[in-house]
Amino acid sequence: MNDESTVFLVDDDPAVLRSLAALVKVVFPRVEAYRSAAEFLDTYNGDQHGCLVLDVAMPGMNGLELQRKLSQDKIDLPVVFITGHGNVQMAVGAMQAGAINFLEKPFREQELWDSIRKAFELDHQNRRRKARRAKIQTRMTQLTDGERAVFNLIVEGKYNKEIADALGLSVRTIEDRRARLMKKMEAGSVAELVQLAMMH
Repeated sequence: MNDESTVFLVDDDPAVLRSLAALVKVVFPRVEAYRSAAEFLDTYNGDQHGCLVLDVAMPGMNGLELQRKLSQDKIDLPVVFITGHGNVQMAVGAMQAGAINFLEKPFREQELWDSIRKAFELDHQNRRRKARRAKIQTRMTQLTDGERAVFNLIVEGKYNKEIADALGLSVRTIEDRRARLMKKMEAGSVAELVQLAMMH
């Protein structure tokens, strides 16, 4: 879990927001509280680590709409919902859209803390995956067009001879390009190369 992880609270009721912030701070010191989805969106920059603890029913943009908006904007901030008047359909919709949990008031303190901890872990995994993808993308940009052509055919499962025939080149040229692209992609084997291609 990242030390910089923040719990972002969004609830339109000031009293609930204050008590929720106090409860969360018992375990997680970094807390930011917002009175509306719009206020949160105005402030959040998309790069901050953490999770969102969110009321469902709010004036203006409600919690489920905020969850959809974040998804549309490709922001992978894990969401924990809290509601005083949820229903099964609402809970199912939220969970299908990727929510960590859907807690109905009154909930146990431990339930909230556990949900936040799980959300932090997911956020950490998402960010690691994103950083790895960015690294692979950087390596890909270093490949020449010729190396990329060989790369694509290797990933399709073709052997050097088949690649040479497909590109109208000698096997020796393919071997040279293959060695260069393996080095640039930092892949120790074809299996690892295929894995990188799948993550790309």
